[in-house]
Amino acid sequence: MESKEDIAATSGEAVRVHITGLVQGVGFRPFIYRLAIKNKIRGWVENTTDGLHIKAVGEKAKMDGFLGAIQHSAPPAAEINHISIVPVRPNGEKEFVIAPSPPGGEASTEISPDIAVCPDCLADMENQAHRKAYPLINCTNCGPRFSIIKGLPYDRKKTTMARFPMCETCSGEYSNINDRRFHAQPVACNHCGPVYAIFDGSGNQIHEKNMAKEAARLLEEGKILAIKGGGGFHLVCDAMNPSAVQRLRSGKKREGKPFAVMFSSLEAVRRFAFLGPEEEEALTSWKRPIVLLKSKEKLPPEVNSGLSGLGAMLPYMPFHHLLFQNLATNALVMTSGNAAGAPIIATKRLAFKELKATFDYLVDYNRAIWNRTDDSVIQCLDDQIQIIRRSRGYVPRSIPLSIDAGSILATGSELKNCFCLGKDFSAIMSPHIGDLKNMETFSFFAESVDRFSRLFQFKPAIIATDLHPDYLTGLYSQEQGLPVEHIQHHHAHIASCMAEHRMKETVIGIALDGTGYGTDGHIWGGEIMRCDLKGFQRLGHFEYMPVPGGDKAVEQPWRMALGCLFKVYDGRIPERAMRTLQAVDDKQKEMVIRALEENINITLSSGSGRLFDAAASLVGLVQHAGFEAEGPMRLEACADRQTRDFYPTSINDDGVILVGPIITGIIEDITRGVRPEVISARFHHSVIAALQHAISRFLNPKTPEKVILSGGVFQNRLLLSGLSEKLRSKGIKVLTNQQVPVNDGGIALGQLVIAAERRNASCA
Repeated sequence: MESKEDIAATSGEAVRVHITGLVQGVGFRPFIYRLAIKNKIRGWVENTTDGLHIKAVGEKAKMDGFLGAIQHSAPPAAEINHISIVPVRPNGEKEFVIAPSPPGGEASTEISPDIAVCPDCLADMENQAHRKAYPLINCTNCGPRFSIIKGLPYDRKKTTMARFPMCETCSGEYSNINDRRFHAQPVACNHCGPVYAIFDGSGNQIHEKNMAKEAARLLEEGKILAIKGGGGFHLVCDAMNPSAVQRLRSGKKREGKPFAVMFSSLEAVRRFAFLGPEEEEALTSWKRPIVLLKSKEKLPPEVNSGLSGLGAMLPYMPFHHLLFQNLATNALVMTSGNAAGAPIIATKRLAFKELKATFDYLVDYNRAIWNRTDDSVIQCLDDQIQIIRRSRGYVPRSIPLSIDAGSILATGSELKNCFCLGKDFSAIMSPHIGDLKNMETFSFFAESVDRFSRLFQFKPAIIATDLHPDYLTGLYSQEQGLPVEHIQHHHAHIASCMAEHRMKETVIGIALDGTGYGTDGHIWGGEIMRCDLKGFQRLGHFEYMPVPGGDKAVEQPWRMALGCLFKVYDGRIPERAMRTLQAVDDKQKEMVIRALEENINITLSSGSGRLFDAAASLVGLVQHAGFEAEGPMRLEACADRQTRDFYPTSINDDGVILVGPIITGIIEDITRGVRPEVISARFHHSVIAALQHAISRFLNPKTPEKVILSGGVFQNRLLLSGLSEKLRSKGIKVLTNQQVPVNDGGIALGQLVIAAERRNASCA
């Protein structure tokens, strides 16, 4: 992007300006209009599908001020990728106008995400008569965008607001250059806009004038509400009411996974959690994600299952603010409205069909959600944002690439699925889809691919997909009748981070997760690779451990613990080691030992996620997981932060990190009565020491490569911070994911750039 000085140098009597980036749906045309009027500029501004175009005619001094202010005073949610300026001839322009958007053309890669309600609109809910307490208020600086858009350019007729004609007052604001709602496409009020309604469990409408007040009354009575949010329904109850929270757990069949909590204000968050500057900034940003924090004052244990972490967010819709104005509580459990493993629900009909047994009342509004988005989840680590789930507020913001990935569809992974479209030198990631283990989620995946393709006028020529032969994404890819590029899972993890940082050189990558199909037919997940975007060399990995019962071992970590003990003690597990699993039924243990002895339904895995499961089981934290990664989460939460020592680790000549010393060290500590907090810390530091040792062996001292850390296990703060610190202390440059999830939600980006590099190399 040109500097202010560069822009000033190219300005003249008349110029054509082309701006790319996030410039649609964020009030950019009104901003340009007002800027032009202020600087006595004549000409026009126009939204097209390849960005924003301006013709500006005026005196040079005024032109310099106009062009410089474009990049320095842009609307808060706008993001400018590039500005090009070409001198042209004036053509008798007498005034400055906003030109109507032309039809057709190639689709832009930039559509605004939904934007949290702004302070000015909250004030208008108090002060404007026609918007008094209007629960869907918005303006050019806030409100729905991606969730309501059907096509480009972004105009009202191409959104789900098309069925709501503006009243005379709203139309006047829309047309008034001095009004904040000038050309705000979703503009509406109490007289002409969509409205809320409340229904009981049988679907009967409750006729109340003040919807927020009635919803608040029901919540304070201990009721569970399904409330339509920006991208789908939430299931909501009073976070301070243990019985209501437990009833929500039972209804949603969510045994132990922590619930997200919406707090009324930043002050309320501070009461319950520790906040750093980056976390405050993230919480209050227009994206309004769920931010993972360390708990301070305990909420009822039913909310976060006794874990020390807390997923907090602030109100982002006008209705949320109205709700808290009528509530005594300052904390609401607000969890995704979906059945376990299914996508978020966005219609009243489906909510009653799928969630009826979960809620007492349903709060709906009659503006359709066209593109479903779940809440995004982030955490702040070492002064940086790590995205756990990328959806509302972040999607569909594109990611700039250093490689042409046009016409490639990357289908992502089976778990935490997101897909990705390649448009020239940009990657367009889908919102969080979910786990593709049922037809509902797979149908949502296929529907979303179709909608994204139409929205962005995308037609794939190549499909990139996971190497695993049984993933539904692989079957989908084969059915499209297009060339398919199969990408190894952990190579894609490393490449996703390379893509973010626009890297193409050779790197050392550490990919740690639970499951990924390896080229040798085994399950990988503790990998050290030297790779570029074309291919990889597997330098080392964690020792293969037997996994009894396949996926059952994920749900029952004691199986993984038993598999590790069987391998480490060569089939003769000592009694002191067996005592660590005394909470598990003896008959079940005998059955698994027999399966291990006879090699029945046993897979081999180098997955570090499974190693963390085994450690959590041996320490006695989790034997039956109530949710994904419960064992590793409790192991991290348990770890004593003062303990720095570790169990001896070693790596053999083949690059295999031997797990035996870690497992036997844990058993000896348990036998001696060492506290679980210390054992957990020693386990973490053992993994860090083993990986540091491996990197020191594989890194080229003459031309040291950058080290990339990716994979879901690196959501563990203690592990990521500890390993990063150790490597950086040796002068090694360490990178990890920031724009896409470090977990499988970022896989599609890696698949995309690998397929692009291979295609481009084959064409060279």
